[in-house]
Amino acid sequence: MVNTLVILGPGWPLRGGLAAFDEQLARTFTQKDITTRIETFSLQYPSLLFPGTSQYSSEPAPTDVHIHAGMNSINPFNWIRIGLKLKKEKPDLIIVRYWIPFLAPCLGTICRIAKSNRHTKIISIVDNMIPHEKRIGDHFLTNYFAKSVDGFLTMSDKVSKDVKTFSNKPILLSPHPIFAHFGAPIPKANARQILGLDINDKIILFFGFIRHYKGLDLLLKAMAEQSIKDANIKLMIVGEFYEDAQPYHDLIKELNITDRVILHTQFVPDQEVKHYVCAADFIIQPYRNATQSGVTPLAYHFEIPMLVTNVGALADSVPNGKVGVVVAPNEHYIANGIETLYEHGKDYYTPYIKEEKKKYSWEQIADNFLILHQQL
Repeated sequence: MVNTLVILGPGWPLRGGLAAFDEQLARTFTQKDITTRIETFSLQYPSLLFPGTSQYSSEPAPTDVHIHAGMNSINPFNWIRIGLKLKKEKPDLIIVRYWIPFLAPCLGTICRIAKSNRHTKIISIVDNMIPHEKRIGDHFLTNYFAKSVDGFLTMSDKVSKDVKTFSNKPILLSPHPIFAHFGAPIPKANARQILGLDINDKIILFFGFIRHYKGLDLLLKAMAEQSIKDANIKLMIVGEFYEDAQPYHDLIKELNITDRVILHTQFVPDQEVKHYVCAADFIIQPYRNATQSGVTPLAYHFEIPMLVTNVGALADSVPNGKVGVVVAPNEHYIANGIETLYEHGKDYYTPYIKEEKKKYSWEQIADNFLILHQQL
C-alpha cells in the first residue's frame, strides 16, 4: 500500500520535458489520494556542463504540485543530508528518475541512505540506461546507481533490455504517456497567423533540442532532394542547439535550402508549444538512435501525423501507415516518407491517431508504479 511518495528528479524551477513529466506524474498520484512531493535539484548541472541557454523556467511555479528544490548534483554532503531526510520521513515509495550517468553518484547515494530505513521501496523510471553520447566511466556510474534501487519502470522495450545488462531486479514496461499541459489544439490557420506563416504553405516540423543523434542533418539533406524541392515543402526547426549550431547553418547554405527552412532555435515556453505544433502539417523525427521520444506523445496530443526512423524503440508507438510512416535513417528514405505523408494527407491518419492515443494515459503509468511496488 502506498500512502506517501517522493519523486526524485527534475521539477520547477527547472524546465523541459523531464520536469513537465514529473509534475504531471505527481498530479496523477495526488489525484489518487497519495501524498506526493517532487524533490528536485537546487543545482542539476553546473553551468559549464549545460549545453543550452538556461536550465530554469521563466513560468510561474505550479500551484497544484508540492515541489522542494533541495538536491545538489555535485555536493556529496548534500546527498547525505537529503538521504537522511528521506530515511527519517519513511515514504512508502521513492520514484527516482535516471537519464544520465553524471547524476548516478548523487541519486545512487541518496537512494542507498533512504532505503536503509528498511521501509521505503525505490523504483527508478529510466529514460536512458545507456546514454546516446557515451563517455568513459558511464558503465561504472550506471552500475552504481542500478544497485541502489529495488525495481525499474521503463517506457520502451529497448530500455528494458539495456536495464537487464545492469540488473536482474524487477522491470515493468509502461509506454510514455501523452502530455496534456500544453493546452488544447488550435486550428492550423490560427497557429500560422500567430507565427506569421502562410496558410497555404506545406510545412513540416522538427521539434526539440538539437543534438547529433537526433539526425537533423539527415532531414536537411532530405529537404534538398529534388522531389521535396519540387513540392516546395518547408521545414520549421523549433528547439535549442545543444551542440555547435554553425555546422547546421553551413549545411543549410551548402544545400541551397535557406528559403525553405524556418528557424526558431530558442527554448519554447509551454504555453507557446501549441502554436508551432498546430501550425505543422506533419512532425518529423529523423533520429539516428533513440530509446523513446517525448515528441511522439506531443504529436499524439495534438493529433499530428509523424515520420519516425526505425531506430531503438522509436517506431514501437508509431504504427506504420496508420499513425504516420516509419523509414530508415537515411535522407532518401526520409524524403520518400515525407512524400508519402503528403500523398495520404492528414485526414487519412487522424482516425488511427485518435484510437492509438487511448493507450497512453497518466493513470495507467501511475497504476503500473503501484503494481510494481506490490511486487518488491
